Amino acid sequence: MLWLSGFSVAIAFVFTPGIVSGALKDGECEVCVSFLGRFYQSLKDDDVKFTSDDIEKALVKTCKDTKGKENRLCYYIGATSDAATKIINEVSKPLSSHIPVSKICEKLKKKDSQICELKYDKQVDLSSVDLKKLKVKDLKKILEEWGESCKGCAEKSDFIRKINELMPKYAPSAAKARTDL
Repeated sequence: MLWLSGFSVAIAFVFTPGIVSGALKDGECEVCVSFLGRFYQSLKDDDVKFTSDDIEKALVKTCKDTKGKENRLCYYIGATSDAATKIINEVSKPLSSHIPVSKICEKLKKKDSQICELKYDKQVDLSSVDLKKLKVKDLKKILEEWGESCKGCAEKSDFIRKINELMPKYAPSAAKARTDL
């Protein structure tokens, strides 16, 4: 009798959809799905021929300009010059057949689970945040996202001053909201 109940539990797992399928959950593989989605759209907008070779070349070219988590994704799939592995064809072949990016990311997850562990950093709302309460690391990250650095900055106040100087250039709506306070 115990054997029969164990057997029925095993059957329930096999036939329960979602448990075995490996489908992506909401928010899972967010960097992969977002980046490949934008990449696929850019291919369509640029009228690129959907051949595996053309897609690979376009992906390598696109990955040269990436930063942060998206660059890490490119590294994992082998689209950067310093990548140790090359699974770029696991992206280019399915894209050439117009397979949805979520399905491509599912397959990539099976090859390398690190791909789906990538998450975007939370964005700081510059219009309302008190810069004095942020860590220096976060202040540096804001400047880095803008492509700026703070040479000669030794204290937190130096970084805050630099961000306030550059805010009208990089985040004009946030700068306007801060002056309205």
